[in-house]
Amino acid sequence: MSDSRILTTLCYIEKEEQYLMMHRVSKKEDANAGKWIGVGGHFQPAESPDECLLREVWEETGLLLTSYRLRGIITFVSDEWGYEYMFLYTADGYEGSDHETDLSRCNEGVLKWIPKDKILDLNLWEGDRVFLKLLLENAGFFTLKLVYRGEELIEKELKV
Repeated sequence: MSDSRILTTLCYIEKEEQYLMMHRVSKKEDANAGKWIGVGGHFQPAESPDECLLREVWEETGLLLTSYRLRGIITFVSDEWGYEYMFLYTADGYEGSDHETDLSRCNEGVLKWIPKDKILDLNLWEGDRVFLKLLLENAGFFTLKLVYRGEELIEKELKV
């Protein structure tokens, strides 16, 4: 197992009972290839979680978040990818165009507004299903540890 420790943010932007989702189909070397996820990414040196969130959302969508909330902290442990600590957000306010044609400039994947009641039908990581259910149920702040062997979720530890 790799000993790399990665810090990331992930955001589910809300509009009219939909989340903005990214279908990861653009990169050749992508741990999330073929999966649907929110928007976000890796911290740059000296960035806070909020600064990383705002920069990543802007880079991937062209949207400037004006209302967002930290919902949880997720610890991923993988025999293939090492360790990742992810700050999970939702956002319900932003400036900029949210039309899918305007969101098409993203080089990470294809952005699409998905109705919340259809999210769990998408090709998701099994661990993402755990925290997405919490977001959809509007649960309070939580921490979650997810342990993977390859793509198989073998352990989860949730504290709400």
